[in-house]
Amino acid sequence: MTDQTNNRPRKKGREMVYIAIVIAMCTLFYFGWKFTARNAYESARYTVIKSDGPFEIREYPDLMLVSTDSKAQPVDKDGRFMRLFRYIDGANQQEQKISMTTPVFMDPENKPSDRQMSFVIPQQTAAQGIPAPTGENVRIQQREGGQFAVYRFSGRMNQATTAEAEKKLRNWVEQNGLSQSGGLESAGYDPPWTPGVFRRNEVLIRLSQPIDKKSDAE
Repeated sequence: MTDQTNNRPRKKGREMVYIAIVIAMCTLFYFGWKFTARNAYESARYTVIKSDGPFEIREYPDLMLVSTDSKAQPVDKDGRFMRLFRYIDGANQQEQKISMTTPVFMDPENKPSDRQMSFVIPQQTAAQGIPAPTGENVRIQQREGGQFAVYRFSGRMNQATTAEAEKKLRNWVEQNGLSQSGGLESAGYDPPWTPGVFRRNEVLIRLSQPIDKKSDAE
C-alpha cells in the first residue's frame, strides 16, 4: 500500500510533464506556421465586386510577375518553383533580394507540359524598378488587370481537386450569365508544410465582359 501511495505523485508528475511537452510542441507548431504562412507575406491587391459563398467576382489591377514554365531544361532539374525562388533570392542583375508574395499563380495541372508559374513582384519593387533575371527561362511580364470569376477551396491542389474546382466555377459563371475569356488560372497561397485544411487555393477565369459595379451593388 505504501509503495502504491508513493508512486502516485511520481505518476502524476510524469503526466504533467507529458502535457507540458504537448502544449509546448503545439505552441511551437502554431507560431511556426503563423509566421511562415500566407499572412506573413504581401498579397496581390484586388477588389471584391460580388461575393457568393466560395465564389467571387474580383477586379485586379495590372500586376508585374516573374514567370517561368515547365519546359525541359537540361541544366535545371529543380523545377519551376526553385527557378523563381532563386530569382527573388538574388539571381538577378542587381543581385537583389526580393520579398516573397502571395499567391503563386499557375496554369492548371491538366495543361500541356509548358505550364507557367509566376510570383507577384512586390509593389515597392515594381515601383523602384524590377531587376532583370539572370536565370535561364525566367522572365518578367505583366498580368493585365480586369475582372475575374474566382472559386476558393481548401485541401491539396492537384489535378483532381483543380478539375473539380474548375467544374464548379464554370457552372457558377454560366448560371450567372457571365461571359468568360481565356483559360483557367490557379492560385496557391500557402507553403508546402501548411496542413490541407488550412490551405487557401483558388481557380480564376477572366471575364470578357466585366459586370457593372453600380448595378451589382444595387
